[in-house]
Amino acid sequence: MRAVRLRAILYVTGSAGFFALAAAAIKALQGGVPLAETVFFRNALTLPFLLALAHWTAPGGLRRAFRTRHPRRHLERLVGGLTGMFGSFYGYVHLPLATVTALNFTMPLFLILLSVLLLRERVGAGRVAVILVGFLGVLLMVQPGGGGGLHPGAVAAVLAGALGWAYAMVSIRMMGEAGEAGITIVLWFAIGAAIVSGLMAIPDWVAPTAWQWGMLLVVGLLSVVAQLLMTAAYRAAETTLLAPFEYSAILWTTALGLLLWSEVPDGWDLAGFALLVGAGLAIWRMELAGKG
Repeated sequence: MRAVRLRAILYVTGSAGFFALAAAAIKALQGGVPLAETVFFRNALTLPFLLALAHWTAPGGLRRAFRTRHPRRHLERLVGGLTGMFGSFYGYVHLPLATVTALNFTMPLFLILLSVLLLRERVGAGRVAVILVGFLGVLLMVQPGGGGGLHPGAVAAVLAGALGWAYAMVSIRMMGEAGEAGITIVLWFAIGAAIVSGLMAIPDWVAPTAWQWGMLLVVGLLSVVAQLLMTAAYRAAETTLLAPFEYSAILWTTALGLLLWSEVPDGWDLAGFALLVGAGLAIWRMELAGKG
């Protein structure tokens, strides 16, 4: 049992690393491929792998994997997921990698707020305090007076994306509670995201160069590997064990940003990182203890 749990932890940290490498590949494109087109290729290139996975692993095969009784929830998940993807991808081009990762850590904070608004869950004073601490971390990083030197539009896009991811998580939770299969949720999102982003990409479509094709393929392949590792991890061990290790993403992106683009976080950044990670871990501890 101990070996299984250790392997699951390695899967989670490995998944965070592959997601970080995919983010670096997106940043390396430097906006040379329009945003909608990048999102399209990210989803379209993962589809063959997801379809094969569904065919071989889903009970009842591929045909059964497509069956759903929750089209509205899938639409909500699509809206939230695409918002998150567009926000993150825009941020990768205009902000340091580690900063985007840290700002995405606001997702659990937004998730609590949406759970109150949409699921009518009650939130105690402890979680309210954690939310305030987390957003204080954002303020330290951004420094609204201008001292942070960050692209304000990119910061806003990433935060909007984190809110989108939180909305997607609420939809996924509702579908999971209704008995929807995980592979069905993943498949319908990938197909819907590819269609919507493909249509959005048509007006500004550019033909990728050979190097850009390589980066787009890297993004798609690494994202598939990251998703498979994450799925394997959460199938092998409990969420309460694995959730803290997802924060290893900030180590991966800090290292990649430093090595590839000489992105060195300053003291304010590090303080903001610490508060955001601390807020996320505090939420995890409250969930574990059933408090707050």
